[in-house]
Amino acid sequence: MRIISGRHRGKRIIAPKKLPVRPTTDMVKEALFNILHNSYTFENIRVLDLYAGTGNISYEFASRGVPEIIAVDADARCAHFIATTAKQLEAPIQVIKLDAIRYLNRAIGKYDIIFADPPYDLPLEEMAKIPEMVYAGDLLSDEGILILEHSKHLALEELPGHAESRKYGGSVLSFFESK
Repeated sequence: MRIISGRHRGKRIIAPKKLPVRPTTDMVKEALFNILHNSYTFENIRVLDLYAGTGNISYEFASRGVPEIIAVDADARCAHFIATTAKQLEAPIQVIKLDAIRYLNRAIGKYDIIFADPPYDLPLEEMAKIPEMVYAGDLLSDEGILILEHSKHLALEELPGHAESRKYGGSVLSFFESK
């Protein structure tokens, strides 16, 4: 994986082969950040990266100047890899080794962007818990957004707060607005 823009633009990061992850592709990541670039001043936001995996999205936010990023992943190897890489990049990423749903149950504060990239085989009922818990915990700032990356075979348009979905190959980015 590579960092697309910002301070670490072009830097390649090689994750261990045995991590249980499916990193966001460069095409999807580039589209995501093009969308976000038009709406946010990265130096003034707070980001939560759920199901962080390799930390791919967190590194991109850090490279673009986001001052506070929380990366959550249940796998100890993923959490260790993100923490190690964040230290090497001198990135403001706080790593939490915890299941994303459990984290949402106890999260406090507001985030401007919450990005979640759960396993593509996560059933709709489980996927629906993410926006439900974000709204129940009042975790989005007034102009905040929740973004779920998921398979094109899963439709989230009927979930409360859904604003739009954009398809990129086999992946979809679904955007949920602050209530």
